[in-house]
Amino acid sequence: MSGPTASGALPVAVLLSGSGRTLENLLTKSRDGEVPVTVAAVVASRGDTRGVEVARAAGLPCAVIRRRDHADADAHNAAVNAWLAPFAPRMIVLAGYLCFYQAPAWLDGPVLNIHPALLPRHGGRGMWGHHVHESVLAAGDRESGCTVHLVSDVYDAGEILAQTRVPVLPGDSPDTLAARVFAAECELYPRVIAAQARQLLDAPTR
Repeated sequence: MSGPTASGALPVAVLLSGSGRTLENLLTKSRDGEVPVTVAAVVASRGDTRGVEVARAAGLPCAVIRRRDHADADAHNAAVNAWLAPFAPRMIVLAGYLCFYQAPAWLDGPVLNIHPALLPRHGGRGMWGHHVHESVLAAGDRESGCTVHLVSDVYDAGEILAQTRVPVLPGDSPDTLAARVFAAECELYPRVIAAQARQLLDAPTR
């Protein structure tokens, strides 16, 4: 639908529901030239979240489109995608987005997500944030990590693109494990986003 921006970077949209830390990291990596993308637009599923402040402080177009304001997931996704369409993103990056997302027909690139565990373990509906880390610890796993995957019609079931393993240490709490996993996310996710962006930039557009 759209080509690269004037700077040679790929336009992407970021969907979030929380603190915006993943957005901040992506903006830093893109400014430093590590990731050839430009964030064209941001959608938040909640208005009372720091992620909205991060987006607006960066001067990014940002819409709050809440699931509860729509009759069902299909209507919610239709509203999200209708708002995104004029910005012509070629890739969608989920950054702690807690709503079920379905890509529009006009999107010619992937929808990516990062999960704070080693899928297929500790994935599925309701498995996000501290719930995941609590599950890892309750299972007695010796390692956790993060997984970047393509988004499909089933929660956390899309094709796995990359993983980073993180040890579970004696005495870990959900918070200490989460901090270690998030540090790994900050390195893995931008690398995968960059690789996907380069593929799209090198490929002919529709």
